[in-house]
Amino acid sequence: MAANLPLSSRRRRSLFLLLALILILTFTLTSLLSSPRSPSSNLSSLTSSSSPPCGSLASDLTEGHWSNATTPRKPLYGATCPFHRNAWNCLRNGRAHMDAINSWSWVPDRCAGDPVSRIDPVRFLTAMRGKKIGFVGDSLNENFVTALLCVLWSGDESARKWKRKGAWRGGYFPKSDLIVGYHRAVLLANYTWMPVEKLGQYPEDEIKGIYRVDVDVAADDWNRITKFYDVLIFNTGHWWGPDKFPKEKPLVFFREGKPINPPLGIHDGLNVVISSMVSYIEKEVPGKTLKLWRTQSPRHFFGGEWDQNGSCLFNEPLKEHELNSWFDPKNNGINREARDVNEIILEAILGTSIELFNLTHLSEFRADAHPAIWLGKKDAVSVWGQDCLHWCLPGLPDTWVDLLTARILHFFGR
Repeated sequence: MAANLPLSSRRRRSLFLLLALILILTFTLTSLLSSPRSPSSNLSSLTSSSSPPCGSLASDLTEGHWSNATTPRKPLYGATCPFHRNAWNCLRNGRAHMDAINSWSWVPDRCAGDPVSRIDPVRFLTAMRGKKIGFVGDSLNENFVTALLCVLWSGDESARKWKRKGAWRGGYFPKSDLIVGYHRAVLLANYTWMPVEKLGQYPEDEIKGIYRVDVDVAADDWNRITKFYDVLIFNTGHWWGPDKFPKEKPLVFFREGKPINPPLGIHDGLNVVISSMVSYIEKEVPGKTLKLWRTQSPRHFFGGEWDQNGSCLFNEPLKEHELNSWFDPKNNGINREARDVNEIILEAILGTSIELFNLTHLSEFRADAHPAIWLGKKDAVSVWGQDCLHWCLPGLPDTWVDLLTARILHFFGR
């Protein structure tokens, strides 16, 4: 019918439809503006619907406080988790104040007073079906992965131990075909022991040998898994000290198979190794992989080093105003290593695809949460001293898990 109308009639009809549309839009806009809801409530609604979940942003780790004002949350696992490591199984070892240790919640500043949401293990396993999560580094990453394994085990008790692809430890969760693995590479770079009798240029009365560190070669423990995992969490730093490599067994740094001259001290060597490993990760790990570099986990030795009767028998977290006296490198304290190493990490990953997972600040408060004297073996303290480096499980690393899993889910849009 419209095709038979004269041209002028069709134009009038189009103009009428356009005017009607304008009137409808004007009426709708007027209704919205006259709504009893305030502009701030509209903005709040928009913000709440678009804000990333609490705990999923990098700032949620560094801007917040600990609170035990909320109802304490029961740990998701106990002493019977099959993935436990003996020295960290504080429930089994009878560690005092475990209820208090687990009564504290991390509250990010942007989350309106709410603590970081506790992971729902079943939901996470379902959302991450078929994925693989890998940790590479020293025993603090092992401490971390053990917490993750135990938390996820609470959602799938058919999980079994997994040690393929060179993994030091790990777990397979059959209900969701999820793999979690830990690759022990304490320096990240390859290092080998060379006894003094095989070295011509070192006097035998001064050293027993050297540890050769190839700064440009990733350790065998992880150099074949760069494309295997969907998430990779790296760390190093806790072995870079004289307690692990004393002067009679020093680190000597090599590049392209030759000693670096002039020789590097241990701090400069760490700097070179981290920079080299960051470049290696950028080159070898696919862009689709979530790559996180975990910052240093702080120590809490009070009164001396681990071999000088250093202790951490605290009953509650440190206060904000106490942190710098413990950890600021300017004070030259025994626990300054975390912030020292973090400066190197921050500089090395700047401008790369590797994201920072900065758990240092929130962990600095938790002097109360280490195994201390409860190590599971009768003579452990007399031999090794108190453990004020690693963390009780369940405990602080479960909060790390809450933050990590929120970050992972956000990255994959789940």
